[in-house]
Amino acid sequence: MTRRGIRVAALATALTLSACGTAAEGDPVRIGVPPGSALSSIGDTLVARGVLTSDTWFKLLGRVQGIDRSLRPGYYDVRPGSTAAELLDQFRRGDEVRFKITLPEGGTVWDFARAAERGLGIPADTILALVRDPGIRQEFGIEAPTVEGWLHPDTYFFGGYATPREVVRRFLVARRDAWSEEWQQRATAAGLSKTQVLILASIVEAEAQLQEELPRIAAVYRNRLRIGMPLQADPTIQYAFLLDRNRRESRLFNRDYSYQSPYNTYLISGLPPTPIGNPSDAAIEATLSPIESNELYFVARGDGGHVFAATYAEHLRNIRRIRR
Repeated sequence: MTRRGIRVAALATALTLSACGTAAEGDPVRIGVPPGSALSSIGDTLVARGVLTSDTWFKLLGRVQGIDRSLRPGYYDVRPGSTAAELLDQFRRGDEVRFKITLPEGGTVWDFARAAERGLGIPADTILALVRDPGIRQEFGIEAPTVEGWLHPDTYFFGGYATPREVVRRFLVARRDAWSEEWQQRATAAGLSKTQVLILASIVEAEAQLQEELPRIAAVYRNRLRIGMPLQADPTIQYAFLLDRNRRESRLFNRDYSYQSPYNTYLISGLPPTPIGNPSDAAIEATLSPIESNELYFVARGDGGHVFAATYAEHLRNIRRIRR
């Protein structure tokens, strides 16, 4: 018999016997297949976890089909009672459990690190070190100490053995892909670099609780920048505390407004050094296309919205009215 004939015969035998070693049906069992796993080690795990009673036919069929050379790493929910052929097909297709990581709109790299830790078990410190990595910043043309502002806020799904770099790159690539040529043209026309747009959009995002107010708040800050007025944005001070004290202060006191930091926009003119979060597409759109207005001030109403004013006197009247 030729070598091909032997292989076909072995395959036929394995297919006939693939049900051998099948365990009784039961609830799904989660099996980890690390990168580089051998078929024999997976078979051992399946037997140890009660998915199969014997891995003989599992390994034989896997070798005959060449699946031992194309195993997809990941975590798989497999059901006791499955045949060897069904299990191998699941591993070959990469029908693995997916884990989600969500970065909320306006979220910071600290939020991102905690999300990666919850979703994939990657230590937060590992992510925080990686967002400062010079190599990854150079790859994406980020001239800043971290990738803050350059992550695209959204939900993405990953395999259980995704590396920290794969996770960070996924969010960075998404931001790069979302940045359109039209946005770049509008930024250039406004005299703003991509970095400046992201910084300003992150402040607008942090101030706005109602999405419909994004273009109006953006107009206020664009107007302040145009006339050289300090931005005076509370979220920039909160971000300074996050950087320096590793915690966000939800409430600011009078003494906080004199806090010495390049992020304190009550003390510095212009924009802070970096974004203070990762803005949504809507915040970027609003920053590039604010409403036409001469408003320079706004104060929170207490219901999520704001009252806007063009003059300081009007702003003071709004404050008194809201306090009453």
